[in-house]
Amino acid sequence: MTSQPTEVQFPVTTLDEMVIVQVPARLSVIEAVSFKHTCQELTQENSHPKQIIIDFQKTTFMDSSGLGALVSSYKTTQEKGIAMTLRNVTPQVMAVLNLTGLNQVFSIESSSETASIDADNLTDTQKGVELPTTHPSVKSWMKRFLDIIGALVGLVIMGILFIPIMIAIKIDDPGPVFFGQIRCGWMGKRFKIWKFRSMCVDAEAKKAQVTNQVEGAFFKNENDPRITRVGKFLRRTSLDEFPQFWNVLKGEMSLVGTRPPTPDEVERYEVPEWQRLDVKPGMTGEWQVNGRSKVRSFEDVIKLDLLYQKNWSLMYDLKLIFKTVAIVFNRNSGAY
Repeated sequence: MTSQPTEVQFPVTTLDEMVIVQVPARLSVIEAVSFKHTCQELTQENSHPKQIIIDFQKTTFMDSSGLGALVSSYKTTQEKGIAMTLRNVTPQVMAVLNLTGLNQVFSIESSSETASIDADNLTDTQKGVELPTTHPSVKSWMKRFLDIIGALVGLVIMGILFIPIMIAIKIDDPGPVFFGQIRCGWMGKRFKIWKFRSMCVDAEAKKAQVTNQVEGAFFKNENDPRITRVGKFLRRTSLDEFPQFWNVLKGEMSLVGTRPPTPDEVERYEVPEWQRLDVKPGMTGEWQVNGRSKVRSFEDVIKLDLLYQKNWSLMYDLKLIFKTVAIVFNRNSGAY
């Protein structure tokens, strides 16, 4: 998967039954792995502390890997009955916590600096705090412009096809036309992804009865019995994904990016795997044009996602879009 990052030492101060962990200026993948190990070592001691305080006084940058390490450490402390508190949270870190809703999960010591930006109803722009640039594509206005144009074109096409698709879904399997599911986007922020329904109405309840044919933190079955007859056609032609153009228009997704995972998948991630959340999820990407439904290992998904982040440019996005269109019109390359 990914090579093991170099170990980073975290200053730890012990005061009676309380431990203070000092976080450096950056909490990215290299520091995040070491941070998680530090917290694990503290909780595995025979006489572990009753409280662990994470001091963010120096931290001005935290990406998705840092967020993943923080979440993982929080779960560990909860299991051990140890109180975990965030102290001296800088505006940059608080902006990330607000984005993901984790400001409501963690115990955060209030201060004059954090109180001024802890208003949930304000946007990040209103708060005057810039969210981290985890990847160049996140701040690219050209990429966003391409997303808006592509989304508008896609929604127009969907509008033309909507009535016949709706009728076909209703006749084949009465129930909702659309299927909404919670996915994790940039930095792990949750949003509802939309598709034309291609499975039976109680598909989620029957998921446990279906064998997972892939390895790792995602789910696939080539002959999933929950897929309807119309659903097979919609998936083979990728028409089921057209409602996602609405997610793209809203800015929750991009035309090209990484595969959008479900929350239960993210919960199984190791810290380095959170790197795939450093870019917006896409309707298509490396995973779509290099294997599509043939990708059977989560490790391969990670490799493809990191390959996209490494090679990204606007021209690279256009290249992947053209490849996707070619694949959609190839009868032997449809999804399942």
